[in-house]
Parts: sequence; C-alpha cells; structure tokens
Amino acid sequence: MRVCSAIARALADHGTDTVFGMLGDANMLLVDALVRDGRARYVSAAREDGAVLMADGYARVSGRLGVATVTQGPGLSNTLTALVEAARARTPLVLVSSDTRPDDEGFQAIGQRELVRGTGAGFVQVRAAHTAVRDVSTAVRRAREERRPIVLNVPTDIQDVDIEYTPQGPARADAQAFAPDPEVLDRAVGLIASARRPVVLAGHGAVRSGARDTLVRLASLLGAPLATTLRAKDYFTGCAYDLGVFGTLSTDLATETILRADCVVAFGADLNRYTASEGAFLTGRRVVQVDTDPARIGRWWPVDVGVVADAGAAATAMCEWLGAAELHPSAFRSPELATALAGYSPAAGFQDRSTATTVDLRTALTRLEEMLPADRTVVSDAGLFCAPVWRCLSVPEPSAFLWVLHFGSVGLALAEAVGAAVAAPRRPSVVFVGDGGFMMGGILEFNTAVRHGLDLITVVVNDGAYGAEHLNLTAREMDPSLARMDWPDFAPVAEALGGRGVTVRSLTDLERAAEAIASRDRPLLLDLRVDVEVSAAARAAGA
Repeated sequence: MRVCSAIARALADHGTDTVFGMLGDANMLLVDALVRDGRARYVSAAREDGAVLMADGYARVSGRLGVATVTQGPGLSNTLTALVEAARARTPLVLVSSDTRPDDEGFQAIGQRELVRGTGAGFVQVRAAHTAVRDVSTAVRRAREERRPIVLNVPTDIQDVDIEYTPQGPARADAQAFAPDPEVLDRAVGLIASARRPVVLAGHGAVRSGARDTLVRLASLLGAPLATTLRAKDYFTGCAYDLGVFGTLSTDLATETILRADCVVAFGADLNRYTASEGAFLTGRRVVQVDTDPARIGRWWPVDVGVVADAGAAATAMCEWLGAAELHPSAFRSPELATALAGYSPAAGFQDRSTATTVDLRTALTRLEEMLPADRTVVSDAGLFCAPVWRCLSVPEPSAFLWVLHFGSVGLALAEAVGAAVAAPRRPSVVFVGDGGFMMGGILEFNTAVRHGLDLITVVVNDGAYGAEHLNLTAREMDPSLARMDWPDFAPVAEALGGRGVTVRSLTDLERAAEAIASRDRPLLLDLRVDVEVSAAARAAGA
C-alpha cells in the first residue's frame, strides 16, 4: 500500500468520512487516496484558508474531528489566519499538508514547522514512510486531547512509497467524567448554600459535558436564575428563569438581575473580560468555578473556590449534597422576575430608523428571527453588526451558533458556514457577514456552497463601508469617507456564482426576502442595505 493510501486508511480508521481541501500538485495523491481508499467525502474549497475554516465549522457543529488538506508552501501559508482562529476556538482539527523534500531548494520550499508555530496550532512531522500510520494516530490523538489544530506534515517524496499497512490502536482513551475532590466540594457547597442571590452560569464545558438537566435541577434547588456564556448561547431556552447571555451582551433585565446577585457558580465557563463584563458582574460576588482544566480556573478572574471536575459530575454531586441538607431555595427566583423574563423581546426599546433606501438592522434581524427556519445554524462574521445578530437570532442548541471572531479577522465566516452546512445538512446554515468581509473571502466560498449543493443563506449586512472603522474615524473627528467602499450589487453577483440573490433596501423588500427564503432551492444571498450611521448609533447604544 502506498503511503498516501495508508494515511487515508488511517484517517478513516479514526472515524474520518469528510475532508475539506484545496488540490495542488503536492497533495493530489493524498486527496485521491482520501476519496478512493479512505472513502471520504471531499469538499473542495476555493482557497486553502477556506478549507481549514470549513473543517473548523464542521468540527464545532458536529462535535467530531475536522480534517482538511492543502498543498505545500503557499498552500500552507494561506491557512495561517484560519489556523489561528481554530486554535483560539480550541477546535480539534487535523490539517494534512504536503511538504517539499528536505533537500528541495525550489521556490515553494519554506520552513513549514516555523510557519505553524506562531499560530497556536501543533505540528506532527511524518518522519518516514514506515512511521506514517503511527504519525497519523499521533496527530489525531493530539488534536482531540489538546483541543486545537494539528498540522500533519507529509513530505512529497514518500507519498508514493509502498509500505505494509498496520492498523494502530485507538487514538485516545474514551473521555471520562471525573468527580470533584470531596474536601473542595464541601467548601464549594458551603459557600453556595449560604448565598441569598446565586446565579448558575454554564459555559461551553458544561455543554460538552451534557450537564443541562443537572444544572437546571441545581438552579432549582438553589433558587438561582440560569445564564450562559456566548458559546453556550440558548442552552437553557424554555426555562422560566433563563437570563440568556452573561456578560457584555446581557440584556438590561439580565444585567439588573446579575448585579443584584451575591454568588456566581460557573460550570465550564471562561470568566474572561467579556463574560465578567469588564469585572462588573463578578466584583464583590463570591465565585465558584468548575472546570476540567485546572489551568483555566482563576485564569481571568480570582475565584473563591476552584473545583477541578467535569461539569455534569460536579453539578450532580452538588445536587446530592444540597438535597441531603434539605436546603431551602433562595427567593431570588421571584414571580416578578419570571414575568419580566417571559415578556422580554429583543425588539423592545428602540425606534425603527429605516429609510426609503435602507433598513434598520435591528428591525431586519427581528423579522429574520421570525422568517428563518427555527431549526438552523447561525454563523456570524466579525463586524459592526455582530452584537445585534448575537442578541436577536436564536438557535436550537449551542452547537448551532458559531461566531468567528477569535482572531478579530473579517471574511472568515462564510467558509465556516459551509463546514457547518456539511455537518448539519438537515438545517440551513445562515451566515451574517459584512460587505467588506464578503468581498474579502466570502464571495469565493459562496460558490463552494453552490458547487456542493448546500443549504446556505448568506445575509450581507451592507453599509457600503468598513463599519467599525467608520465609527472610530467619526469618533476621532477624522474623515470617515476613508472607510467607505463602492461595492457592486451583491444579488447579481450571487446569481452569477450559481445561487440566488435578493437586494433588500426597504421593509417591502424584506417581505420579498421572506418569500425567497421559503422557496430557496440553492444557496441564497440577501444583500441587506443598512445605514452605517444608524448601525453605529445602535452599537453605541448597546442595542
């Protein structure tokens, strides 16, 4: 068996059935083998960074390992921004990259290990033909255990060498939930039980643990409202005392409630500056933080008790101890709070500022929340528009919400949405991207969605400018026209790329968009025209 086929077989043995990539001379044997011998579905991207972002979106939605492949030299260098995004999102992903021979001094030769090092991704070198299968296993194991991208570097000169295939064992031991230390648990429960106004906070670690029902029970025992980090968005939808997102994106009602709290019990949640609302939500409150990684406890904010344990196991133990103590729940869960939460609407509190040629983004998002299928994946690019999108658009579960902002780069989300659409083909992948971000990278991968017949709805929030820069230039009394751009009409561009396009300049056009969504039979693009000044004012007001 050739080395390229052995690598394909090894990836298949570790559960890979979908590979994203871009073909080049140096990885074409690998791609052919992945499809032929690994029997994988191959999703071809328009650019190498798009392939990595697709694998990232696929992994984040499916919970499985993402796999991508690119060619050597510029093929790998084109992935660097995407690798940073995936590394900071802590996404398990293997990028199979070809490489030049060690003695090759050709124009595509470059130190690929050094390229990867600065991104936060890991690197596994295929050392020789006979180690290739074992090296694949190492890359897969490290990606899963370290929760980051691992570049598997495969020299071109060994890919066609014949070897004997020997299957490797499991890439890792099965994940196991572990319970907290009893002495630490005793301190945590003592602190929690004495709280008069506790809040239970769930993060991505709680979602991965499957701890929802246990956390709901714990919150009931404590009389505590529930809240989530952004990555656990909508985890507690349907619960009467769900405050929504905890942090800088909190609603006014949630903020008022959290500021009255005297204790925060966080499960699998990073207490970073955004979750802590620059410290305002944690200052003066007792904090219990539960996480499987001791290095993450107290990393961003000092805690009173740090519990190293699985979120579900810790919550179960807390419920048992509190139940045995016959604790009476606090009165923080008042009927008035339940009524206020039930009556909350993102549409309340702002005056529509649509014009004859633009639509107020908040109005459009409120209507899109109603007209889009409820079972959907929502993907957000970086931009002036993202906070309103995060507030107004709901998802059926946290894995159906992706925000591509870990590196602050625009233009990454559409490729991410392609991977999400492959991972969850029964629900549409709805991506929000600015006009600048669409031109930077989204326009290329929109056609990828067309070629692969994916259910993708792209909403281009088009203010004819780089909106955040426009806002900052204006605030500094500089020339905001520097950030304005004269783009083409995007709806005809979408049609030219093989999709459907609708331009939305008015509330009437928004209703036409509803018809296009309902009747879509291919990737759809909505060119949503908004006023940059209105969007900037909405952001400044926190709406």
